[in-house]
Formats: sequence, structure tokens, C-alpha cells
Amino acid sequence: MSATLFTGGRLLDPARDELLDGFEVLVVDGRIAEVSEQPIHDAAAQRIDLGGKTLMPGLIDCHVHVVSTTVDGWANTLAPSSLVALKAGRIMETILQRGFTTVRDCCGADLGLVMAIEQGVVDGPRLIISGKGLTQTGGHCDQRVRTDDRTEVMEERLGNLGRIVDGVDNVRLAAREELRKGAKFVKIMANGGVSSPTDPIHSIQYSRDEIRAIVDEAENAGTYVSAHVYTDKAIRRSVECGVHSLEHCNLIQPETARLAAEAGCIAVPTLVAYEGLALEGERFGLSKESAAKIETVREAGLESLAIMQEAGLPMAFGSDLLGELQKYHTMEFEILARVLPAAEIIRSATLVGAKLCRLEGEIGVIAPGAAADLLVVDGDPYADITLLAGDGAHMPAIMRGGRFYKNRLN
Repeated sequence: MSATLFTGGRLLDPARDELLDGFEVLVVDGRIAEVSEQPIHDAAAQRIDLGGKTLMPGLIDCHVHVVSTTVDGWANTLAPSSLVALKAGRIMETILQRGFTTVRDCCGADLGLVMAIEQGVVDGPRLIISGKGLTQTGGHCDQRVRTDDRTEVMEERLGNLGRIVDGVDNVRLAAREELRKGAKFVKIMANGGVSSPTDPIHSIQYSRDEIRAIVDEAENAGTYVSAHVYTDKAIRRSVECGVHSLEHCNLIQPETARLAAEAGCIAVPTLVAYEGLALEGERFGLSKESAAKIETVREAGLESLAIMQEAGLPMAFGSDLLGELQKYHTMEFEILARVLPAAEIIRSATLVGAKLCRLEGEIGVIAPGAAADLLVVDGDPYADITLLAGDGAHMPAIMRGGRFYKNRLN
């Protein structure tokens, strides 16, 4: 039995807007065993005096692509799967060192990477996967340029984030296949994208019948569909077809935001993705055609946050950074803070993220029975959200599942 007792710190409960003093937290065998305002007595536990530092739940990023090792999507596809897997291991280790103890991979990662984390082959966050994203011919995950007529697009490669599939029967089969292979939800491309070469942002992707078929298969498996969407029309259409998780949503309008909130949807804004692409996308291989699309969604990003907040549409923290741009990961906290209060940002990266991962009570909280995913932070993130930025510079300790992956406290 392994046990750790945290004392002398301040507790951050995401359900509240201020830190709590005087609490002690006991971790036993990877789980939180006790949280108490009274002294906890456990002679066998390693005792850690936090010296007034903050103890908070590990962070959750609900939109990553851990197998995206380069901005150039076609180069990523062509890379040997073994090379992509090894690079993904390094990416996941870096993500964990930033304080993210759980990530939801929104297409690309496979069961092998989940097993590598669970078996301790590589150090990284808990990984929730969707498998390959489903895209129509010419859709957001179709990396072929207009003059490329090949039908074989190497969908089996780990570096290919998606698979091209058309027609109601075929999308049903594809959804079933991804779920069989370990997907915890199904990701679809329902709108044009920045990084894909032939689809304008405003293009509507997949027919309503195709989307409803995929939703049906996901619901039959006890899970949900996540959709890549930017425009208001694509968002509304996805909500009407039963999609639960709405990725990006940069061009959403108030009426649609209210509709999504009433339907119980969760949005995942990813504004740092466009900042990174604008700063260095072309340098790392983003095509000129894709670069030209960035401003369309970038300019509306902050406004979309205010619209969704006003509508009461829950937002989960997301980043969606590709390849070399993943170094900008924690900049998302600073961007969100231009519109949202710190407490809401923290909830997006804890409580809301846990709900979207279908792990409420398991992650994103400090409560008896929950996984011991914990961060020690120098200072009060409610007063200064940038303490969660800086690639973990303000986090002297990071614990996932009761194990320290970083500990500079003693």
C-alpha cells in the first residue's frame, strides 16, 4: 500500500470560487481516500507540507491530437507509424508535465497508445480516444489536394487522423469499427477546416441522414458524437441531428448557442490553435490555401466565448494544436481570460471536462473515491490564471493516479 498525506496547503474546489484553508487530503493506492478539515492520522503515509501552496485537481484538455507530430498533415500521414508512436509518447509526456492529467484525443490516437499509458510504457496523461475521425470525400480529414486522384490514402497509418467514408451504411460500419477498436466517442467532420486543402470553412459536410446514422450507432454503444464545426449553420444542423460535443464553434450565433444549451450539448473552443497557426503555421508546412482561412475563424473566436457564456452553453477546455505548435498549449488560458473569469476557465478544465469525458466524480475533483490526479500550484489560480500557463513552471508537483510525475516539494 502506498499513501501520501497533503497538509498545510489551500484546497481548490472547482465548484467554488475561492480557495479553502485548513483541509488535509489523504491519497491511498492511487485514489483520494479522505478529505478533511480535521487532522488526518496515518502513520504509514508520506507526509507533505504544502507550505501554503494550492492543491487542485489535475487539468483536462478535451481536444488534442497526440499523433499530430507536424503541422503538415500529409507529411504526418506519410511518416512511419512506429515513428509517429514514439513521437506521440514524447508529446504526451510533455502534456503531463504541463499539468494535464487527462486528455481527450479528438481523432488519431489508437488503443495502443492508451495501453502504453496504462501499462507505464510511456509517461503521459489519461487518454480518452475517438479513434480515426470520420470525414466525407473532400472533407476536413481528406488530405488530398485537388490534383491527387488516388483512392488509397493510407488510412491505416497512425499519423492519418481520419478515414474517408461516404453513405449511410458505410458511416454506420465505420462508427461500429472505431467503437470496436476502443473509441470512447465518435468524431466526425461536419464543416470545412483550416488545415485541410480543398474544403472552404463554410462547406457543410455529411448529409443529415449520415450524421443521424452515426449518432444512432454512438448512442447504441452508450456514447456520443463529437463534431468539428465552425459556422452557425453547421453547428445548428449538428445539434438538430443529435451531436453532443461541438468542437470549435467560432462562428456560433446567440440563437444557436441557446439551442445547443437546451439540448444539453457541450462546446469545446480551441482558440490557441489559430494563434499558433497564425504565428508559425506556414513556417512548419501549412499550405498557403490553409493559411488564408485562419483569420476567418480567428477573429470571431473571442466573440464566440461571450455568446456561449451568455447562452449558458457549457464549455470544456481545448487546444487542438498540431505538431510543432503544441508548444503554445497553455497560452489557451491567457486567451480565455480575455473574456471569461478565472473560475469559469478552471471549471472548463476540470468539472466540465470530466463530464465530457464521462468521468464525473473520477477526475476533475478532489473528493473521496476520485482518482488522485492532483497539482500543487505556487499561488492562487483564481487570482492569477497564468499560474496554469508557463508549461508547468508554477507547478512544483504533478500527480496522476497517486504517482508523482514531478515532485520538487521535498
